[in-house]
Amino acid sequence: MGEQRPDETQKPTALRSDAQRNRERILEVALAEMTRDPEIPLSAIARKAGVGQGTFYRNFPSRDDLVLEVFRHEMAQVAESAAQLLETLPPDEALRAWMDRLAEHALAKAGLMEALRHAMSATGAQKPSPADLMAAVSRLLTAGQEAGTLRTGVTAEDFFYLIAGLFSIPADEQWKERSTRMLDLVMDGLRVRS
Repeated sequence: MGEQRPDETQKPTALRSDAQRNRERILEVALAEMTRDPEIPLSAIARKAGVGQGTFYRNFPSRDDLVLEVFRHEMAQVAESAAQLLETLPPDEALRAWMDRLAEHALAKAGLMEALRHAMSATGAQKPSPADLMAAVSRLLTAGQEAGTLRTGVTAEDFFYLIAGLFSIPADEQWKERSTRMLDLVMDGLRVRS
């Protein structure tokens, strides 16, 4: 009488994972599209993400909700990539690769800055905390210091002061070249000299 058929227990899980994939896809498309054009219609984002309007608005009832979540999601993705990079690369190379991910985040932030300011003022939301990014760079620096490839005594706070200029590079056609050159110089200063 109270037994569930196997397909009844599996169906909700499939819907939840499908809903999660839809949400992830919306955020991925929104980041790319809103970085290029912060005023892009939400219907265009939904279409490019391959979801219907109902699915879109169920996840993100307003543009402000979407902007805030895109920014939080991107920060989380950048932070989480530190552990993944350390699994596959030596610590100093992992840090340099992570710096490139952070640079992409900086470019997205520049493209979304006005929309982010508006979303925070409209919703009363607080600026997203950089705590996860600080923890990620601490992990990378510690791994490199323990491996003897990065200078000891450098903290996550020091690191972010060193790369602060990254967030002020104009988002133009020379952005990639400038950010790469700047991050290479920072990395040269962080590496232990033989």
